[in-house]
Amino acid sequence: MWFLIILAILVIICILLSVKIVRQSEVYIIERLGKFHKVADAGLTIIIPFVDHVRSIVSLKQQTLDIAPQEVITKDNVTIKINTVVFYKVFDPVKAVYEIQSLKKGIEYLSVTSIRDLVGKMDLDSTFSSRDVINDKLRSILDEATGKWGCSIDRVEIQDITPPPDIRDAMEKQMNAERNKRATILQAEGERQAAVLKAQGEKEAAILQADAEREAKIRKAAGDAEAIRKVAEAKAEEVKMVYGAMMKANPNQTLVQLKSLEALKDVANGDANKVFIPFDATASLAGLGALAEGLKDEKDEKSTNNQ
Repeated sequence: MWFLIILAILVIICILLSVKIVRQSEVYIIERLGKFHKVADAGLTIIIPFVDHVRSIVSLKQQTLDIAPQEVITKDNVTIKINTVVFYKVFDPVKAVYEIQSLKKGIEYLSVTSIRDLVGKMDLDSTFSSRDVINDKLRSILDEATGKWGCSIDRVEIQDITPPPDIRDAMEKQMNAERNKRATILQAEGERQAAVLKAQGEKEAAILQADAEREAKIRKAAGDAEAIRKVAEAKAEEVKMVYGAMMKANPNQTLVQLKSLEALKDVANGDANKVFIPFDATASLAGLGALAEGLKDEKDEKSTNNQ
């Protein structure tokens, strides 16, 4: 009875030891009697207890390795600390287990030596401005070196570059000076552009004002000329009408002279500043003056006789 119970327990233990369930994105490295036997993929796997055993469980997912900050000396003898992260993935689990003692340690040591070699050939300013170049070179070097370990390097990222405190203070002062310089240049450029635009605006305003004044003078002169022309035409038309009426009335010489004087009076009362009187008109005026004096003397004589 006890024998059967013990036998059943042993059978159960053997079954438990022989059945292995491999999770997704993982593989088991199975050894038989100390020698590589097979790679167990995801799912149910049966092994022989006490003959086969799981040497290692390898993850096929992309993994990250955070490398501690390392002190690196640049080309211009400045000691800086660089912290990097490596993204890698195992594509051959057998090589990852049997070709190197510790895959993570190998990647870490290789990364440190590669960083020191690359940064040692660059000055401090190039180190800060060439992170992408450093990342690409590191990825290429690590990927080539870890290929024989069944591992591929997907990316390498520099997280932080920390210079010494005195260098950091000097860099901050330089950045502040450069920032102030750019601000001063921008302010001066803005003031210069504002002055240029203001001068251009004043120039254009003066030109427009001069053009407006010139146009106004031209229009005023044209209007005055048109007014004078119309007045002259009206006077000429009036003279023609008077002359026509006189011709129809068959006037004598005296009436003609009187009408001429009335026309001259109207002309003199016009807008013209100067009035030109023809020579024959002045003769008529002289005759009329003499006639007026004669009439005056005759009137005086009559008044004397009556007394």
